Amino acid sequence: MGVYTITAYEKDGKKLIDKTFEAASEAEAKRIGEQLLREHHAYEHTHRCTSASGKLILFQR
Repeated sequence: MGVYTITAYEKDGKKLIDKTFEAASEAEAKRIGEQLLREHHAYEHTHRCTSASGKLILFQR
């Protein structure tokens, strides 16, 4: 299992979501990250999902 972090921001820089979670693969991490964004109504905001090693899995500006 890998550790991933999903973060989403308002235009003024305020964090809407900043959660760490585990996933078995990058594909699963992307799916979980998108689900968390939708649950927090943050999918349309600037967001990113990164692995523990710093690899960018998901990004929207």
